[in-house]
Amino acid sequence: MLTQDAPALHISRIQADKGAHHLFIASNTSRAREMNSVFAGLSTTVFEVMSRLAREHDAVNLGQGFPDDPGPEDVRAKAADAVLNGWNQYPPMMGVPELRHAVARHYREWQGLDLDAEAEVMITSGATEAIAGALFALIEPGDEVVLFQPLYDAYLPLVQRAGGVPRLVGLSPPGWRLTEDVLARAFSPRTRVVLFNNPHNPTGRVFDAEELELLARFCARSGAVLISDEVWEHVVFDGGRHRSVLSLPGMRERAVKIGSAGKIFGMTGWKVGFVCAGPELMRTLSKAHQFLTFTTPPALQHAVAYGLGKEPAWFDGMRAGLQRSRDRLGQGLAARGYEVLPSAGTYFLNIDIGPPATGLDDLSFCRWLVEERGVAAIPLSAFYAEDPVRNVVRFCFAKHDATLDQAMSRLSASNPAIVTN
Repeated sequence: MLTQDAPALHISRIQADKGAHHLFIASNTSRAREMNSVFAGLSTTVFEVMSRLAREHDAVNLGQGFPDDPGPEDVRAKAADAVLNGWNQYPPMMGVPELRHAVARHYREWQGLDLDAEAEVMITSGATEAIAGALFALIEPGDEVVLFQPLYDAYLPLVQRAGGVPRLVGLSPPGWRLTEDVLARAFSPRTRVVLFNNPHNPTGRVFDAEELELLARFCARSGAVLISDEVWEHVVFDGGRHRSVLSLPGMRERAVKIGSAGKIFGMTGWKVGFVCAGPELMRTLSKAHQFLTFTTPPALQHAVAYGLGKEPAWFDGMRAGLQRSRDRLGQGLAARGYEVLPSAGTYFLNIDIGPPATGLDDLSFCRWLVEERGVAAIPLSAFYAEDPVRNVVRFCFAKHDATLDQAMSRLSASNPAIVTN
């Protein structure tokens, strides 16, 4: 994906004294008016701002969501061999058959889904392309799209570029739960698509069966198509098991499941996505893909097909290692006086820094943290388009022990949220 972390919700600057949040800044120049307003108005992302500050202050960067590790060597070796000895011209538009069948087998074994590899599986150049293609394929201008805040940063610009009208629904910490009241406020007779993320970045929430079935009922009643961004499906902790929306009652023919090899194997730069949907939906989804990227590097597809067939022990070990890193970071933060929020999946752990009345909201706290303590994090308000939560900060724990320990050594024993600038 834009790694499920790469930029698109935006701030124009970090302003610690006022905590200003500028998500979409319209340009006044005549040149900008000649361009598409959705993209011309986007400003510098918070990820870029925080990474720049991390470089300037030689900080430990726990902001952007990618591992220190280069990824499984055997999967990388398969890709290298395929580049040297395999086919490097256009592969089939829907994906190489080896990978499409590997995806169907993998989801049958891990999620109990019965997918037709020929009619219900498509390979894309990353999950963000898959999301963009699904939105372009399913939305007519003026259709309403339900989005849940905080939200992955690419969603809103893509909905707007497709002509959709966003219906933004806020989830509240610390539980971030879907409720009947929340969904009732979001759905209307014009709802065409629901864009959903589970496990959820940036909160680390894994939605339970009751919430998923509630969402499915609303979609079925309204006739909406559910686009489900499930890229973190293998990164779940504490014995949890991912449940795809395709397994929910009434959703087999009205849901689009999206996965990511980059997230499964911890190689976020590979940009190999999976799209699974019923044949009728897939016929239209494939047309959008055809005119976006058309195809994906064949060497990576063959390597991912190999990787999806790895023994269950590898996937279990990957999760166990990330869970250990989550706990290491969480315990370190708690020992330094932070209120650590639950994380049941993804690479991310959040802290509650308390009400802004302490003198710091999440944005100014993150600047204080990188400048004064040499640790970079991400303010959760950057994942909102309106009415942001301003007291939650996100850290990435998909790092080596030494990286996490260095970050903890730089934090004071007292909670910096009580410090004013």
